[in-house]
Amino acid sequence: MATLFSLISTLMFFYTILVFIYIFMSWVPNLREGAFGQMVGRLVEPFLTPFRNIIPPLGMIDISPLVALLTLNFARYGLEHLASYFV
Repeated sequence: MATLFSLISTLMFFYTILVFIYIFMSWVPNLREGAFGQMVGRLVEPFLTPFRNIIPPLGMIDISPLVALLTLNFARYGLEHLASYFV
């Protein structure tokens, strides 16, 4: 059971890195339009969309990815804490 929690936590960590990559790709012109950018977008956008629907942009700055990352990390740490009960 602890191995399953560890696997899920590791996948959540790599997904967090993927979200960071997607955020940084928005700073480089035309990077999201390439094959790699579109693949990352298909993986990350379904997770970011609910946060973008709830949190409006502040001027030209979209803070919803930051809130999404915080939520993902809280979930990951919660899962790791829960896994400590099964060890």
